[in-house]
Amino acid sequence: MAFRDVNARRHIGLQQLSSLALAGRTLLGPMKSCKFIVDESTNQSTLICSAVRLIESLDLTTAAGQLLNETIQAQNKEFKTGMSTLLFLVGAWSNAVVECLQQNVPVSAIVSVMSEGLNSCCERVQCLQIAIHDVNKELCSSSVKPNAFKNKTHQTGRDSLLNAQICLYSQKDISAPEEVIPINSCSHQENDCNFNKGLVSPLASFGSIASLVKPAGDRSTSVISGSDVIASSCNKQKLTHSRYFSTLGKCHFSSQQGNFQGYLSGPSADPCECYSLGHLAMALSHGNQASVKLLQSIITYQQERAEHSGSSQFNIAEIVTCCLLGLPESYSHVSPGFVTLVSPEQATVIKYFEDKPLRILLMDGDLTEQYRHLGFNRPCNVRTILEHPRLQEGREGDLWLSSMLDILISFEVNLVLVKGNVCENLMERCIANGILVIGSVTRDVLCAFGEVTSAQPVTYLTQLNAACVGSGAQAELWKVCDGRAMDLSELMPVRIKAQGIPLLTAVLTTTVASKMQLIEDQLWTLAYRLHHALNDKKVFLGGGAVELLCLSHIQMLAEQPLQPANKNAMKEFHNPWLAASATEYKSVVLPALASGWKKYLSVVMCNTAKATSELEACTLVDHHLKKAADCGSPSAYIWKEFRRGDLLRGGSGPFADHGVGLNVYDNVTAKTEAWRRALDLVLLVLQTDAEIITGPKKNQLLKSHASSEFLFL
Repeated sequence: MAFRDVNARRHIGLQQLSSLALAGRTLLGPMKSCKFIVDESTNQSTLICSAVRLIESLDLTTAAGQLLNETIQAQNKEFKTGMSTLLFLVGAWSNAVVECLQQNVPVSAIVSVMSEGLNSCCERVQCLQIAIHDVNKELCSSSVKPNAFKNKTHQTGRDSLLNAQICLYSQKDISAPEEVIPINSCSHQENDCNFNKGLVSPLASFGSIASLVKPAGDRSTSVISGSDVIASSCNKQKLTHSRYFSTLGKCHFSSQQGNFQGYLSGPSADPCECYSLGHLAMALSHGNQASVKLLQSIITYQQERAEHSGSSQFNIAEIVTCCLLGLPESYSHVSPGFVTLVSPEQATVIKYFEDKPLRILLMDGDLTEQYRHLGFNRPCNVRTILEHPRLQEGREGDLWLSSMLDILISFEVNLVLVKGNVCENLMERCIANGILVIGSVTRDVLCAFGEVTSAQPVTYLTQLNAACVGSGAQAELWKVCDGRAMDLSELMPVRIKAQGIPLLTAVLTTTVASKMQLIEDQLWTLAYRLHHALNDKKVFLGGGAVELLCLSHIQMLAEQPLQPANKNAMKEFHNPWLAASATEYKSVVLPALASGWKKYLSVVMCNTAKATSELEACTLVDHHLKKAADCGSPSAYIWKEFRRGDLLRGGSGPFADHGVGLNVYDNVTAKTEAWRRALDLVLLVLQTDAEIITGPKKNQLLKSHASSEFLFL
């Protein structure tokens, strides 16, 4: 056992936090710089752009590093956003606390003043919250002008990206908005439009797109890409708008599989009805355009379904992802149903089942012989001889396999969806008997299939009865735009669907293996931002507005005299002890707390090229703080600058290059919880006074450069 005293003036734990957080500086802001994480054992690399993936990839051997990992994982588990902010503020506030220690500020004063200062700021910034309803009205009014629907010759480029949502659905796919969708099956000789031949194709070049556009009134095929809305019919086809003068119409979709009822309404359609959440998603995306377009497809589908069923307009539980490596990113799209990857052997079973109704079984656990659910209690006075028998050998293993297979055959089960792992030997026997078993299925997918097929989940196959088996599911091979099934050598994509199932699968494609995780993380981050915004029913003003008000508020608290008898001080700082001691230390501790937000703003501005250096960024922040103080009401000044789109940005946000003048918004709860978690971690590490290491590491410590700091017991 080794014991090391933590020096008060150069706190080792805080230095470790600062060093770890330094790696995440480029992950802040809408213009993130990705990082390659290389696995030394396999030499495989992964492209990451989030604090979660960064921390997971680092070798965290220290106690402070483990605490940092747990804090970020907790934020990720609850919100799926705000981790990069948390990581940066941990480093910034660790440095600030070390500076306070070097000025002989007591630990108790640092903890009290910083905690109360953060609480005061969280209360102060509530005035920068705006209700979702007001945000939607503001975004729609500022981004989609009703006159644009009447005057097609004056549609601005600013609206073109917002109108990029393609209102086209079929029983197969919902294509990504930026994709070109050839409808080759429509002709004068055919009475039917077969959209099942594939809706998604790679992005065409500008020349190829222009060559496909027909004059208005032409009955031949019309293809419109980018910001256009497709209107096609075998009997009557016309170009309603060009790629520059887009018109936003309302799309209608029948949720019944096999019926396509897509059409565009006239100029009287209300654009805000279909696109308000799409605008909000863009305002919360912070520059992540690829994910915005996919999420807008999901939103439009769910909103249309909500009009018929009365369900929620955005339900994140109805979204799953499937990652396909080997296709260009332009093939990414949204598909109704459950798309997943299976082995070639399982694909042969699906070929036999294609277009046939299947009897489905849902299993809420592992499909293995040794699986026991969490509530299983072992009988008393029983001695376990062998915990995990080898099923490929021995009579007992064969008996279990045979009995499980007999149960499935007796109930005529064709499809089994398993939440956990599946025994490989049982999988092989099921394939040989024409039974498709798919493992690692999420609980949301099981619930969705249970609702539409009347299947009831079971924990063990021995619990199975006729009432637990559902019907009406269908399985088919997933096909690309030209109707061919995809063969990815080791795994093949398949789609499982059922009548009226609300599930939507975001099929994510890329040709770069190291980029796949990044694409999936970005989509889920944006989806959860929208989810939390709708749950909170409010959002913060973005673009640095909240942090700037915190700086202004801290500056005011640090400058005003705070005497123990001052009632205003007692009201501001609820701790009586703090009111007595803050007079001496608040002028040091509160600016240290504010320095974290100031560094945050300066780094974001540098990452987004709004400032050439941190010094220039800090100068701009100080300029705004002075103007806010001179205004008399900092919050009113920030609101005014935010409305103008000139708050710390000098432009109109991350979509400025594309002509979109959208304001930026942030989640309320996720942001404030990231602040609290960051400060709680820093203060927790600050209050540790010793490090005790146990285990057989004595020789390793003796040979290390820090051996003189340890006392071996």
